[in-house]
Amino acid sequence: MSSVAVESGGQPETQDDWYEIAERVLPGAGLGGYALPEAERFVIRRGEGCRLLGSDGKWRIDYVCGAGALILGHAHPAVTEAIQAQIPDGIHFFGTLNEKAILLADELVDAIPCAEKVMFATTGSEATFYAMRLARAFTGRDRILKFEGGYHGNHDYSNISVAPKAVSNYPAGQADTGGIPASTQDSVLIAPYNDLEAVRRLVEEHRAELAAIIVEPIQRVVCPKPDFLPGLRKICDDNNVLLIYDEVVTGFRLAYGGAQEYFGVKPDLAAYGKVVGGASALSAVAGPAEIINLSAPANRGQSNYAYINGTLHGNPVAATAGLATLAELRAPGFYKSLNALGDTVRKEVQAVLDHHGMRAVATGDASLWQILFTDKAPTSYADMLSVDSEETRAFDLTLLRHGIYALPGVRRFLSSAHAEADIDDTLKALDAACREFA
Repeated sequence: MSSVAVESGGQPETQDDWYEIAERVLPGAGLGGYALPEAERFVIRRGEGCRLLGSDGKWRIDYVCGAGALILGHAHPAVTEAIQAQIPDGIHFFGTLNEKAILLADELVDAIPCAEKVMFATTGSEATFYAMRLARAFTGRDRILKFEGGYHGNHDYSNISVAPKAVSNYPAGQADTGGIPASTQDSVLIAPYNDLEAVRRLVEEHRAELAAIIVEPIQRVVCPKPDFLPGLRKICDDNNVLLIYDEVVTGFRLAYGGAQEYFGVKPDLAAYGKVVGGASALSAVAGPAEIINLSAPANRGQSNYAYINGTLHGNPVAATAGLATLAELRAPGFYKSLNALGDTVRKEVQAVLDHHGMRAVATGDASLWQILFTDKAPTSYADMLSVDSEETRAFDLTLLRHGIYALPGVRRFLSSAHAEADIDDTLKALDAACREFA
């Protein structure tokens, strides 16, 4: 403990004190891939509804929402009460089933169109990694096709052509981080999102070695063209290739049945996280029994056994949070109301931007939105490269100074805790940010 913390009885007194410790013990004084500039950074003390209280004493309207996991907002009574009730009965078990995990699995199978069975994991990154492993084990093929600009977690198979500086030389991708073996990079093919003809050519050329296509149904805030997801389904069927949906974000957010319900196209496998665990450490892979059963312990030793195991998989506290969250999402009209709020936010935000003559668009779908400094809503990663990223980031930092918490250059989310008063306050802050920015 630093001298700052010791002198104050073990608890830092100011935000600067907190950062003095963080800079000493955390790389970049952060928890991952994001770090705010020193002038705008803050330490979160607590969350309530759709607002965050910082250690600087300021409240901010939260549009990060735990990277989209907090669809009900912070500290929702139904979720917190369920977790508190579970804790005396045990916070962790391993190696044997627990009741809450069984109940959640049963609900997920009922809710997810492609699911006959599910297998639990801990993070969304694990879920997409395991979905790829299952696809390889089932087909006996090694390669996966992903889309340029698509993010499927922190593992090596995902971190290829997530954010390249230029359009890729399809199907060769570009590693986004050091430490990815060349053999791993070679096993991932890259295609342009929303371009069915390019996908068809690549799949037909590589189908003998291609296990699956993995796709975010909404890629960040790039929405699929009406024929894109149905087209992917047909290409996969025509070439005996599996289709994997990364529903870590879209699952239980666009609709109760996720993107599969929202767009009406069913994949072979789907990866889930965030909402399914009620913003706790839980994720899942869903699909037909003949594929998911490859991970059954009885299959160990077989050539097509797909090993899935983790200390916290099916954790009872996380499963309890998931069950409580899903119960709230089943309320009549929940998604109609939340998605309508998204339409309103994008419309009203665009009106403010237009009023100030800003060359920017408010884009997204359902309860996802983002402000991008460009002339039109993007439909591909090539379009995203035309976005003025420096101006977008600078404006987001201006918004942050006016009490709107959104990670610079990153999409934002709505929760059911965002009420009319919060949107009004957001629009006032946006208006002030536009005047300052101009």
